[in-house]
Amino acid sequence: MRINKFLAQAGLGSRRSCEQLVLDSKIRVNGKIIKDLATDIDPQNDIVEYRNKKLHFSSNKIYLIMNKPAGYLVTSNDPFERQTVFDLLPDFKEHIFPIGRLDKNSEGLLLLTNDGDFAQKVTHPSKKLPKTYLVKAKGRIYFRNLRDLREGVQLDNGKTLPAKVFIKSYNKSQNITKLRMVIYEGRNQQIRRMLKAVGSSVIELKRVQIGDINIGKLPKGEWRYLKDKEIVSILKTSK
Repeated sequence: MRINKFLAQAGLGSRRSCEQLVLDSKIRVNGKIIKDLATDIDPQNDIVEYRNKKLHFSSNKIYLIMNKPAGYLVTSNDPFERQTVFDLLPDFKEHIFPIGRLDKNSEGLLLLTNDGDFAQKVTHPSKKLPKTYLVKAKGRIYFRNLRDLREGVQLDNGKTLPAKVFIKSYNKSQNITKLRMVIYEGRNQQIRRMLKAVGSSVIELKRVQIGDINIGKLPKGEWRYLKDKEIVSILKTSK
């Protein structure tokens, strides 16, 4: 078994993120740091370690959905001991990790798993899985702004893919525009950067849907297991 597949199935992340751990010299096999992505692992006999902890190939797959509150970091390890989404979860025996990004000041739908292959299907750019957000934006969003957002705006790491953007309302007294945005990639703070590119800024940001999985009435700060049909919907959508 290739090292990236082993690490993904051990719950360290998607195969792509696990490859980066290898390249960053974060993985030891039988006591030696490895950097070769072609390394093969025998799960029964090889000892694989990350941060001096032995990793175990897990056959018990876990899939969670959380309604993340604002103010929580999406990470399993914060050196400054700030609140993270893992403070809202029980201690699982398996090593689970968040799928994708949702910055500290954003809220809404967050998926977590220990299945690296599933995470890869959600996050890989080639899958173009739709992600839906409700946005409160500062100022008025005009038609020219909508056109730019829909066609793609130029960011410092390239032009964004075309997006679906709809104005829900505009409050003149507060000078706030409410938007519904559907994007098909997951760059760091992408929605915030897109709005900044058209002269606006984000006041509130909530993710409500990934593919066919909707946050529904899940209370803020709560989580549940994904239903089988929700897991299947991701696998079918991202083929």
